[in-house]
Amino acid sequence: MFTLPRGYLLAAVLFLTACSTVSVTTDFDHLAPFSQYRTYAWVPGKETIRLSPSSEAALRDALRANLALHGISETSENADLHVVRHIWTKEKLDIRQSSDWGYAGMPYGYGRYGMWAGAPRTYTDVSQYTEGTLMLDFVDAKTQKLVFRGIGTGTVSDPETNAERIKEAVEKIVQDFPTPAKQ
Repeated sequence: MFTLPRGYLLAAVLFLTACSTVSVTTDFDHLAPFSQYRTYAWVPGKETIRLSPSSEAALRDALRANLALHGISETSENADLHVVRHIWTKEKLDIRQSSDWGYAGMPYGYGRYGMWAGAPRTYTDVSQYTEGTLMLDFVDAKTQKLVFRGIGTGTVSDPETNAERIKEAVEKIVQDFPTPAKQ
């Protein structure tokens, strides 16, 4: 049987973590009866942004599949949980400055004092992008109390990529959904 040394395994885990395109945070009510939740239903929220058909399907399919792993299924009547989604975008700027001391392609000064690279050159890279945020609130249907919230944030681009990022966000959010063993 083939086994990897621990160093390679750690490097692979760090690489996969670094490849993540969505950051997620979650929080939950530690006193909520999560073992009693067996069904959920979508409840409309105040949305300012509508998802594309592929992103909408990715959201619903990912939630359905990932909650099923926790023994929770979708229903249209008498749900234990109401899921309310909130979606928004924000324009962002990424500004990065870097300097080099002229080593790349700049002639060195020789002479009495040896090598000298000259004054530093400063470069500024500015990029603009759209950041999208998906927030899923899970509300106890009987008490109307928020029991779990997950927020996923990532860069918005084309509809196919957005659908993949939504799927990734939902998977990470629901992964942290409390089960009786996690409480």
